[in-house]
Amino acid sequence: MTSLVAVDWGTSSLRAARIGSDGAVLDARSLPRGILAVPPGGFPAAFGEICGDWMREPQAVALICGMAGSRQGWVEAPYCPCPANFADIASRLTWIEPGRIAMVPGLMCEHEGVPDVMRGEETQVFGALDLLALEDALLVLPGTHSKWVRVSDGRIAAFSTFMTGECYGLLRQHSILARTMPQADGELDEAGFERGVAYALRSGTLLHTAFSARTLALFDRLPASALPSYLSGLVIGEELAAQQVAQGSDVVVIGSEALTRRYELALRQLGASAQRAGWEATWHGIRAIASMLQGN
Repeated sequence: MTSLVAVDWGTSSLRAARIGSDGAVLDARSLPRGILAVPPGGFPAAFGEICGDWMREPQAVALICGMAGSRQGWVEAPYCPCPANFADIASRLTWIEPGRIAMVPGLMCEHEGVPDVMRGEETQVFGALDLLALEDALLVLPGTHSKWVRVSDGRIAAFSTFMTGECYGLLRQHSILARTMPQADGELDEAGFERGVAYALRSGTLLHTAFSARTLALFDRLPASALPSYLSGLVIGEELAAQQVAQGSDVVVIGSEALTRRYELALRQLGASAQRAGWEATWHGIRAIASMLQGN
């Protein structure tokens, strides 16, 4: 493949990179043109806006991951069932323009008859495996909807979604807790965050622990500036309490530096360590999937 164009098209943002034959990122761009900002029928134009010049190369091929492959996106790419590896994903690409532009499928697994899905995160996972040379791993991709992923023999065996970031936002902005918190989150208060994690890990349920953010403020036992960090610790601690993380284990955390730092602190309370991978994992993942295509 002479030129690979990698596109990460999410709900709120659009990122693209031109990848060289050696896997290096030659150029990268981003636009605030997530799928929610694209009008009906506007996806080809938005795609051309960010990487049309790259696609003028005769041998260029674009692989697009993320929510652009959802029912609300450009073209719906059917989910690939777990377990799945690089080759399984590559064999289920949905071609928008045969041989030129394809959508990477998301993944689907089931827990006791209830489906769970991801779009875009699978590419980051495969990229992290490639970057860190791992065949077996436990990974977490924190965010609005955090994903915990188990990989065995290079295949995503199963995953679970936790609405951690969304729950934080709802409690932070739309519950009684918002009345005692500062307008902005501010910098992370590590002591307040770790206190929230510890309370969540020993106290059972967020339905109970969340109210402590109000009572600690009511009795001046936690400064207002630390409350957002404390609440963040509560919801992330609740997420970790649902995992089977053995003491001494290593968890791969994929995401921004700010979020990976929080999970690193939280995992420490379980006696586990964090191995970080940044957003560059997406480009490595797309390159790894592309390498499965004939002729690469």
